Amino acid sequence: MRSIIYLVIGVFFGIVLFKSEAASWFRIYEMFQFKSFHMYGIIGSAVGLGVIITQVIKRFKVKSFYGEPIDIAPKDKGFVPYILGGILFGLGWALAGACPGPMFVLLGAGYLPILIVLISAILGTLVYGIVKNKLPH
Repeated sequence: MRSIIYLVIGVFFGIVLFKSEAASWFRIYEMFQFKSFHMYGIIGSAVGLGVIITQVIKRFKVKSFYGEPIDIAPKDKGFVPYILGGILFGLGWALAGACPGPMFVLLGAGYLPILIVLISAILGTLVYGIVKNKLPH
C-alpha cells in the first residue's frame, strides 16, 4: 500500500516539475545565462522549504511513515569536497539540460532523447560506485 502512495506522490511531483517548467531545458539554459529569475525562484523556494522542514523534524522529533524516529546525521565539515561536487553536478546539469529528477519527468513526458542522458547518468553512477574506494574522501 505504501508503494502506491509513494508512486502517486512521485507522479504528482513529476507533474508539478513539468508544469512549473523546472524540467524545461530552455528554463535551465536561461538560468545559467542569468537571463531569468524563474529557476532561481524555484530552487530558492525548495531550499527555504528544506530548511524549514528540517528544523521542524529536528525540533518536534517527527517520526517517519514507518513510525521510526528520523535521525539527521551531522555533515562533515569541509569546503573542497562540496565545491568540487557542486561544480561537477552543475557541469553535468548544464551539459545535459536536466538534473536527475527532471530526467525521469522528461522521459515520462515523451522526450525520448533524454534516454541518452539518463543511461549516461546511470553508467556514471555505476562507475563512481566501482572507483569510490580509490578516491580521496
